[in-house]
Amino acid sequence: MNKEPRSSTWADLQPELLGLVLLRLPSLVDRVRLRAVCRSWRSNARLQPLPSPLPWLTLLDGTFLSIPDGKIIRMPVVPDDAFCCGSTDSWLFFVRSNGRCSMLNPFSKARLDLPKVSIKWFDASPRFGSSFCKLVVPSPLESSPDSVAVLLGGSVYMRRPSIATELPSGFLFDIAFFNGKLYGISVRDGLSAFEINYGPDSKPKISAVKCITKPPSLWAMQPRLIMSSGKTSSYRQVEYLVECPGKLLKVMRMIESSDPESYGHLECDRTATFDVFEADLSTEPGQWRCAFNLGGQAIFLGKHCSKSLPAGECTEIQEDCIYFMCDYRNLAVDPLHDSGVYNMRTGVITPLLSETAAVPQYRGGQGRPTWIFPADAM
Repeated sequence: MNKEPRSSTWADLQPELLGLVLLRLPSLVDRVRLRAVCRSWRSNARLQPLPSPLPWLTLLDGTFLSIPDGKIIRMPVVPDDAFCCGSTDSWLFFVRSNGRCSMLNPFSKARLDLPKVSIKWFDASPRFGSSFCKLVVPSPLESSPDSVAVLLGGSVYMRRPSIATELPSGFLFDIAFFNGKLYGISVRDGLSAFEINYGPDSKPKISAVKCITKPPSLWAMQPRLIMSSGKTSSYRQVEYLVECPGKLLKVMRMIESSDPESYGHLECDRTATFDVFEADLSTEPGQWRCAFNLGGQAIFLGKHCSKSLPAGECTEIQEDCIYFMCDYRNLAVDPLHDSGVYNMRTGVITPLLSETAAVPQYRGGQGRPTWIFPADAM
């Protein structure tokens, strides 16, 4: 008598098919849930080469927002008496009220202490202090912990507390590593390059600052009134410096205030468009040239973290698009207030979250909104 064939179970799903399913799950949360179904799925999932998962957006209350599905992730990573004010890749930058700084990877739980920085970070009021924070590294933090560059106000700090430089003029408002060299943009000096030397102890030290491009005209930095269809609006620009594979880009964000009389009131501010420029360093002085696409990349733009990702590796990331949040004010505001996805090809801005995502209720906090790019914890 022939035995009936044993019916297959989900645990018997072939690794190749499991890999196809995983490729359609750009969210790290969904990948982890799939892995938890059974032991065979967990072991087979680790064998699948996968693109990087979609980034998360840190919220002011210490939680994380998954893009674009709008899922809230709660991870107990915020140290006592500290708040998050920046990030780089999968690392978060924390500052305590006494000024002590550290970096924490919420996925691996690794920690890196940074020198104490004497600076007023925030006020007890809802309005933050004017200190601007940005962290950049020339390579993965795990392989170059001493090369962390921190922009605080108008100064650039390396990991060692005695290594700092003040700009001779102007106020730096963004920095980025490009081809192993540190660059910054300021109001008065345009694009500058920082010369970093390594002493006998192999520790980095900023030895000089060199202006690379001509400074922008002062009028370009001022708010402008524009009348269209009988309506007067005020526009101002916010600039970001972003490394895109093989390119150093300046992204200019044009923010419109529909009520010129109340300029500066956040509820009237909305991002209208973006302009992107590529640094041409082959001439002296260097020049900014218009860029009309990102070469198939996508940029996740932020005051405290900016990063480009290859769009072709993930089905949910749109190429030649800029993902942005509301972080251009020193205010504890909802990062989704003025957020979206700007398509450089069409000039159209679409919502940051998908249509089916539930918009999370805004909760205050002392943190600052930033992107974090989780390593695939498979």
